Amino acid sequence: MTGTHETRTEQHSTTPAADVVIVGAGPTGLLLAGDLAAAGIRVTVLEKRPAGISNLTRAFGVHARTLEVLDTRGLADELLPTGQRITQLRLFSALSLDLADLPSRFPFLLITPQYEVEKLLLRRATQHGATFVHGAEVTGVRQDADGVTVEVRGEDGADTAYRAAYVVGADGVRSAVRKALGQPFPGQSVISSIVLADVLLESEPELTVAVNGGKGAFGFMIPFGDGYWRVGGWNRERAEIPDDAPTSLDELRDIIRRAFGSDFGMHDERWISRFHSDERQVPQYRTGRVFLAGDAAHTHSPAGGQGMNTGLQDANNLGWKLAAVLTGRAPEALLDSYQDERHPVGSAVLRSSGAIVRLAMAHNPAQLAVRWLAAKVVNNAAPVSRKAIGQITGVGYAYDAPRGSHPLVGRRAEDGLLADGSRLYEALRGGQFVLVGPKDTELPADVEKLAGPSCIRAQWQDARGAIQLVRPDGYVAWARD
Repeated sequence: MTGTHETRTEQHSTTPAADVVIVGAGPTGLLLAGDLAAAGIRVTVLEKRPAGISNLTRAFGVHARTLEVLDTRGLADELLPTGQRITQLRLFSALSLDLADLPSRFPFLLITPQYEVEKLLLRRATQHGATFVHGAEVTGVRQDADGVTVEVRGEDGADTAYRAAYVVGADGVRSAVRKALGQPFPGQSVISSIVLADVLLESEPELTVAVNGGKGAFGFMIPFGDGYWRVGGWNRERAEIPDDAPTSLDELRDIIRRAFGSDFGMHDERWISRFHSDERQVPQYRTGRVFLAGDAAHTHSPAGGQGMNTGLQDANNLGWKLAAVLTGRAPEALLDSYQDERHPVGSAVLRSSGAIVRLAMAHNPAQLAVRWLAAKVVNNAAPVSRKAIGQITGVGYAYDAPRGSHPLVGRRAEDGLLADGSRLYEALRGGQFVLVGPKDTELPADVEKLAGPSCIRAQWQDARGAIQLVRPDGYVAWARD
């Protein structure tokens, strides 16, 4: 199915061929592994961390579009009880974004630790037969016309080579795969010496995600719903302190008092750290047979909580395309659309998250005036507010469609009831295309081949104007009035 072959060298032992090797077992790699394994693709996940060692969680929220993606895999309802639902984002005291009217089954931000998401995705990938190799440090990536060889050093110091048709680097900001490809990671450090902690509060503010700035500092506060709050911030006077410098709760208290006027009696931190935030994006998400996804492809400020969500959307886009090519339903050129569709979204996330953090850092009169004006425009102009909410939550992104396409093509398909009483997103759980329209609907030959013989045919419960062919990732591939 893949056209791969095994190679042996004097330096390395070579594992049996796989269809796809994924480097990195964070949320992006886990979602992709589960999608490919569920489609019958042989997938091996290489993870540098030893088994059972979790990432220090910095991701704190699952936005509406990501919850929809998890819903199409039967996982969203299981994740919901693990966190706190937030319907309002409050920025700089003056700007408020209301999520309650989102056109989604999930009109809120779910505040839940990253490990809760990883737990569900790991279970799904394992159940579908994905292979995991822990303690595997990538030392090289070589590709040729037939496949890719990933060179790995194990915990015991032994070298092994993994052979696959395609490789996906989902191994984070310091991606070994990106470095092996020689891909640049242009950008800049936006802000350094951010202090971050999970704490208890004696006096809890309103249950909302709040970002504020003042007196040379900015801070943010996010409720987990279990009594703990994710609290972080930055002090202009201590902006040059390196990441490995010690920090304390007293330092964080000072930052939050400056930003919010009170430290809310924070105490009993369960962890605390210092880090810096970059804005970087790789120019090419695809290099031959190797792809980059998640933080390996883009990194940005934590403002808006879009990091993990954007990576999961990368996996959502790439997985079905790899499966379609590997099973012969689509030409290899389909994989180019991963760059075409996801790179612009990554750029947009860099801009929106960067705008939030720069407004939060405003301190001189001109910058504060800009922040006041931005808040006024967003609060009072409904189209601007909807666009801002759509970008932060992910529901507002659409992919470019070929000229002459129906207006729905490339847009996210909204969930809805089907004639049999189920929902569209439930029909997508099998990983197939879903054609919603009359039973005798005929598809163009190339579209029908892409959809494949397993394409599900369904009808809306109510009358809707357009016939839609929905891709496995929940976006409209073809439509007709």
